[in-house]
Amino acid sequence: MNHTKHRLLETLIHIFCWGMLFFFPLLFAQRENGTVDWPDFYRHLLVPLSLCVIFYLNYCLFIPYVLFREHTKRFLFINLVAICLLLFGLRWWNDILMPPPELHAVARDIPMPPRYIFYLRDMASFVFCVGLSVAIRMSIRWSKTEAERREAVKSRTEAELKNLRNQMNPHFLLNTLNNIYALIAFDREKAQQAVQELSKLLRYVLYDNQQMFVPLCKEIDFIRNYIELMRIRVSEQVAIDAHFDVKPDSATPIAPLIFISLIENAFKHGISPLEPSFIRIVVSETPDSISCAISNSNHPKTATDKSGSGIGLEQVKRRLELIYPGRYRWTCHIADDRKTYESSIIIYL
Repeated sequence: MNHTKHRLLETLIHIFCWGMLFFFPLLFAQRENGTVDWPDFYRHLLVPLSLCVIFYLNYCLFIPYVLFREHTKRFLFINLVAICLLLFGLRWWNDILMPPPELHAVARDIPMPPRYIFYLRDMASFVFCVGLSVAIRMSIRWSKTEAERREAVKSRTEAELKNLRNQMNPHFLLNTLNNIYALIAFDREKAQQAVQELSKLLRYVLYDNQQMFVPLCKEIDFIRNYIELMRIRVSEQVAIDAHFDVKPDSATPIAPLIFISLIENAFKHGISPLEPSFIRIVVSETPDSISCAISNSNHPKTATDKSGSGIGLEQVKRRLELIYPGRYRWTCHIADDRKTYESSIIIYL
């Protein structure tokens, strides 16, 4: 539809511009009594007609089929031949077939300019028309190429995002199943409850995660369900505090599962089986941004601990770069007391 509108606008511009140019000969063919000297009009009409011919020869033939195929020398030679033919044809028409009327007796003694002046004038007009057609064609070609490039980048980005989402689904599922497997060994009732919670999460992961954006309220519900699932497997000595400063029906669009890897990371590395631990999660929304701030107790991994490859955090970083380029801030650091690990993502709307 947009392409059709563009072509229609382009056609109207051509008609308007050439209509104005073909109107000018009427100004030179006006008699003193207001009538039109039609033989004089036809004589002057040949100039814009010749310009129109050289313009559309280049616009429709020479540029797309010669210049755009990297035959520059052939393009220049063809134009030189076409300009020479039109130039001499124009002079032949004006001087032989349609000679100008006799000048008024008073003006007969006025010397006429040399003939080559007319040749130079006409040649300059033809060269200008060729240059104009090249400029217009090149700008159209550049616009088309740029549009195709943007479409290719968009398609590539969407494909990469889809691939990242597809990678995140099994990664998230694997971590959750590992948690449930650990529960089965010592509390089957909690394990059954965890399976029920997992079914809610999977419904979101399998369906809503396939969209580019989801309402923020749905993402918050998912995070709440995930935290409740994690509460089942952790001991009572782990303090979990989650606060959501978001409207219950917030429709602000956000990329699905964009925060979950940070929360997973907090539960994976912020809990110690021997020492008191804590996890604080705060998700808030303002008119200009959405933020997720997480702090958890810092329990560095030992040299023998090989859990976690860090793929989830790498995926989050890549998704942020693709979906929110230049519109996010991700910070993570260990506090000065070395006992707290803090991370936060702020997405600017």
